[in-house]
Amino acid sequence: MARGWESKSVEDQIEAAESRRAITLGKKQSAVEDARNREREQLLLSRTRVLHDIEHAHNPRYQDILRGALKHLDDKLLEFDQQSIV
Repeated sequence: MARGWESKSVEDQIEAAESRRAITLGKKQSAVEDARNREREQLLLSRTRVLHDIEHAHNPRYQDILRGALKHLDDKLLEFDQQSIV
């Protein structure tokens, strides 16, 4: 059951990435914009992985470390989004 759910989640992420690419194909993007988009997607994928690891971790110390990593990723995403607005 869990394996199927994970596969569906990965499938949804792939479809979302492909739809974003299809939308952006209509627009010419600079190399800087492409790099920023890749960086943001990497942060989102890392965040997804950390959330998954938190859910399956049994060691409280490891969970604390993962929560710290999650906070760091959330801070980076917030900073990234604020730079995009400006």
